[in-house]
Amino acid sequence: MNKPRYTGSDALRDVCIALFRAGGVDQKQSCEVANNLIWSELVGRENFGLLRLPIYLERVAMGGLKCPCDPQFSNRSDTISILDADAGFGQYAANLATERAVSLARTSGVGMVGVRNSNFFGTGAYFINKIANAGMVGLVLSNSFPKVTAHGGLSPIFGTNPLAFGAPRRNGEHLLFDMATSALAGSTVRECIENDTPLPDGFAIDQNGAPTTDATKVADGALLPVAGAKGYGLSLFVEILAGVLTGAGVADGVSSMYSDVSAPGQNGHFMVAIDVSRFMTPDEFYTKFEALIVSIKGSHPSNDILLPGEIRWRNYHRNLETGIPLGDTTRKVVEILCRQHDVPVPWAKTRQVA
Repeated sequence: MNKPRYTGSDALRDVCIALFRAGGVDQKQSCEVANNLIWSELVGRENFGLLRLPIYLERVAMGGLKCPCDPQFSNRSDTISILDADAGFGQYAANLATERAVSLARTSGVGMVGVRNSNFFGTGAYFINKIANAGMVGLVLSNSFPKVTAHGGLSPIFGTNPLAFGAPRRNGEHLLFDMATSALAGSTVRECIENDTPLPDGFAIDQNGAPTTDATKVADGALLPVAGAKGYGLSLFVEILAGVLTGAGVADGVSSMYSDVSAPGQNGHFMVAIDVSRFMTPDEFYTKFEALIVSIKGSHPSNDILLPGEIRWRNYHRNLETGIPLGDTTRKVVEILCRQHDVPVPWAKTRQVA
């Protein structure tokens, strides 16, 4: 059965903003978080999109997300700044930090911004895309609630600790690499629970340390780091920069966004922007980068080796033109929230697309 498609991302963004405003979110945060959620839907990251609306609104109502918040920057040098997010939305804080990192890089060649006292920030690729749009190479890190072991350990120490990086391309379809440093993303575990499907072998352990494919046992057990010791090292890298260095929560000092909706997450983020023009002209960079891409694509006779983010761009252009696909679960979530907050349900503009 085909998914219904909403005929315009702008109109769906308006619904998001209306729901946030009705739920007590201030205008600034409502607009930025809505932009973030709709971008995630456009690029096909539905698990970071509208499905998150109920938990966000619940956390706002219970005080886990502060609205309004008063984020404060503390400049430490020409290239370094710290942002205290004041327990607001992670998407809002991370966007402010991204803009500051780009601004610092404009004047000094590189900008680094650490964020503390924040919350879950969604998908790192959203912020990488903003850095790349400025003609810069970017690195974005965030720590999260512990659910992943150290290599060889039994108890969860790290979060899924996403690591994202990217680089600008001349055609605007920037390189967007975004990965969890765990063997599985937390959203994948939730999807397996909801759909009653097993986890892949070798990705999780139960509370006794035994391998499990039962997603319901991960809550009392743990996920494993991706690629064993290598993923453990990457997760530690993220935790040090996004948690320790920023002064944010680390390990069990970071709260679950689902388990304790009244407590701020204490997440930390780390944003880096590097101005390409300080190394070479943008045209020189694009020419060398595209030559590398040609080599990558040509490494197989099909010439169809995918770049990180390439599928996202295909989704983005298609969904921007035909509408964002909304499955039954997403539609029901939005409909329930619209009824609860007296916001009109906009499905009159929905149509089926083959």
